[in-house]
Amino acid sequence: MSGRLSVIGFGPGDFEHMTQRAKDAIRESDVVIGYNTYVDLIRGLLGEQQIVRTGMTEEVSRAQEAVRQAEAGHKVAVISSGDAGVYGMAGLVYEVLIEKGWRRGEGVEVEVIPGISAINSTASLLGAPVMHDACTISLSDHLTPWEIIEKRIEAAGAADFVVALYNPRSGRRTRQIVETRRILLKYRSPETPVGIVKSAYREREQVVLTTLAQMLEHDIGMLTTVVIGNSSTMVYDGLMITPRGYQRKYTLGEELQPLKPHERSRPEAEPWALAQEEPEASAGAAAGGEEPGGGVLRRLQQ
Repeated sequence: MSGRLSVIGFGPGDFEHMTQRAKDAIRESDVVIGYNTYVDLIRGLLGEQQIVRTGMTEEVSRAQEAVRQAEAGHKVAVISSGDAGVYGMAGLVYEVLIEKGWRRGEGVEVEVIPGISAINSTASLLGAPVMHDACTISLSDHLTPWEIIEKRIEAAGAADFVVALYNPRSGRRTRQIVETRRILLKYRSPETPVGIVKSAYREREQVVLTTLAQMLEHDIGMLTTVVIGNSSTMVYDGLMITPRGYQRKYTLGEELQPLKPHERSRPEAEPWALAQEEPEASAGAAAGGEEPGGGVLRRLQQ
């Protein structure tokens, strides 16, 4: 009988920020497979499980061993820091299964258990820098050609995304972060706020708030996540904050608002918005104080 394979994101590393489902799945497992450092971080959850631990560049062998163990009938936990589906082990485990002709509902049962990704844990320590559209870009070019990564940085810069950089620099990869800064300086002010967080929610946590112009003067390594603000991001009292845009329609310092709730979604209150293509739906939404399109959704439900 085939076993169960749980691909687990355990978050930043401390138990307080790990979901209960992640803890339960680790405790219920027969075999735990992970990178050496990650196994050490969850040691407090381990009991009599068989432990398979490998080095940093041995992800494929971990995924293959996990599938073998699950096919032998074991309950297997594959662990990743952050979220297993964000630069973690989930995709690779599925790729190995696909190579073997695996199908959902047949053979090994697979569960991907979400965790807090570095963009979220880092943002919480910096303030609220990811309150608007953001993207994550890994600067590791071991598996992805630099030409592709460079295009993504260009696109993110041109589109004014808040950018979270994963794997920004290692002992041998030092140029990538320099090139990233050069590209983004074409689109943003040198004074753009930048947050640099090392080992978020771990013993050696370090949080630095700097600027795009000065970011390379600080320690950046593989345990670091770098968050680069957009054109609206500001610093207040040591916090990095990206406004969502409420000040366009609200008076944040006053209790009495100039626009009543039923007026806030009208086209005249949002001159920057795309022209409404369904006047009937828009009128219904405005009258009910709902998002445009709500009337269409109600009709479909009826």
